[in-house]
Amino acid sequence: MSAESASDVRRFTVSGEDAGFRLDLYLTARLPELSRTRVQELIDSGHVRVGGRASRSAYRIAAGDAIEVEVRPRPPLAAAPEDIPVELLYEDDDFVVVNKPAGMVVHAGAGARTGTLVNALLHRFGGLSQAGGALRPGIVHRLDRGTSGAILVARNDAAHRALAEQFRGRTVHKTYIALVHGRLERDAGSVALPIARDPHRRTRMTARIRAGREARTDWRVLLRLGNFTLVAAEPRTGRTHQIRAHFAASGHPLVGDTLYGAPERARVGRLQLPALGRVFLHAARLGFAHPRSGAPIEVRAPLDRSLREYLAQLAEATGTPPAKVDAALRGYL
Repeated sequence: MSAESASDVRRFTVSGEDAGFRLDLYLTARLPELSRTRVQELIDSGHVRVGGRASRSAYRIAAGDAIEVEVRPRPPLAAAPEDIPVELLYEDDDFVVVNKPAGMVVHAGAGARTGTLVNALLHRFGGLSQAGGALRPGIVHRLDRGTSGAILVARNDAAHRALAEQFRGRTVHKTYIALVHGRLERDAGSVALPIARDPHRRTRMTARIRAGREARTDWRVLLRLGNFTLVAAEPRTGRTHQIRAHFAASGHPLVGDTLYGAPERARVGRLQLPALGRVFLHAARLGFAHPRSGAPIEVRAPLDRSLREYLAQLAEATGTPPAKVDAALRGYL
């Protein structure tokens, strides 16, 4: 019987050689049918007890600890309304464009059941397009959890189908602002490398192997700040982590993108800047045709506050006048 198919109680007694391990890591090793995320969910919901009391994932187990795990079936994923504030950049009866904050997941999935953009919009509007399925209502395209900026969401099925066709036909124009490590010497260029799932780290993509799906990212330098370059990137295809994987493969990972090889904290000479705590990638501009009238629509998302503050710190560290940063971003935000 699978531990996820019905409620089940497992009991363990900690041996001396296992003493000192984190509770979640200990249980993940002993319950291989469960992911670490699922083990942490059980702990957080009070279904793991040490010595009869609910414990925490980070608890360091001791020899002789009696651990009881009540493995309950995971509730089915669902899109449910939640009262979460969101910033709308554009709104009409057919679609909305939201300025998604970094850290917000677009829709429910493994490890993310609440706090999603879909949940917030269901609360605000009562309903969205169902053309993409009950779990992803309204979602025509996605942004990574760590990416901020403009995302387009359909409010009815007709709009959803029309907008999805534009994405398939690659007639939607998307512009991202990114800060990369290293000084790009050319003022503009393209990266046209196929993108595939990394065979060694399944949580990321790679543009370093020949196998993969066709992908192209055009870019233009906006400003050079010491050994960093602020760019406007326009993905001509829509692959997962495309901009991140393309710049990493070119030897210029995005600032804050530790998954793709960037250091946690950037340096300017001997000065170490504070950790950004996210990837420096912002969906700044969306251009498309209105799904009903066909009229051209362009929506811009103001740069996230954390990114503006980081740019200000970098400008100060490199002796770049703030007005020069503002001028570089003008026309994109």
